[in-house]
Amino acid sequence: MPEVKIAPSILSADFARLGEEIAAIDAAGCDYIHVDVMDGHFVPNLTIGPPVISALRRHTDKPLDVHLMIDPAAPYLGEYAAAGADIITVHVEADTHLHRNLEVIKGLGKKAGVSLNPSTPAQVLEPIIDDIDLVLVMSVNPGYGGQSFIPSMIAKIRQVRDMIGSRNIELEVDGGVKPENIASIVDAGADVVVAGSAVFKGNDYNATIGALRAAAA
Repeated sequence: MPEVKIAPSILSADFARLGEEIAAIDAAGCDYIHVDVMDGHFVPNLTIGPPVISALRRHTDKPLDVHLMIDPAAPYLGEYAAAGADIITVHVEADTHLHRNLEVIKGLGKKAGVSLNPSTPAQVLEPIIDDIDLVLVMSVNPGYGGQSFIPSMIAKIRQVRDMIGSRNIELEVDGGVKPENIASIVDAGADVVVAGSAVFKGNDYNATIGALRAAAA
């Protein structure tokens, strides 16, 4: 089984030093850089938009994994693609025409992801499972960093892994991931884990990312 990919969420980074923070987690060996975009409407927080992503793009060659927690997402997909996103993930619960959004993302030359909130059943993926590159299972209710992992999401991760089967689709998990629980998350089927406070809590990102990898193994 391939080593799990670590995607630090810059939601927990020092926003006054974002360029330096991106360069530091890149040098520390992260696989993706996870960018949480929140609109203060779909989720109860407001974060960053395309101009910031465009600025971050200059500081790393690692894939920018952009998670759109916005509703609607459709009018902005082109802007996030142009800003430098490599993966654009939209929520099942947002917009009306999910399949259309996925087609637009693919048409922009980007990988298309779909995210599920904790209360959304895995079965909603069935009609679009062959149209996506990534499934993001939220293991907390989106909107804030630093929340605790919801234990019942382990069963949901297993369910999504079974649905993916042999398809070339990554299974990403976001929310409350830390060294103490990453092994069970990976064992359930996660390929990519998003970690915010678990990575950025100290000054040594080599150590915090290394601790996650070691615990996952």
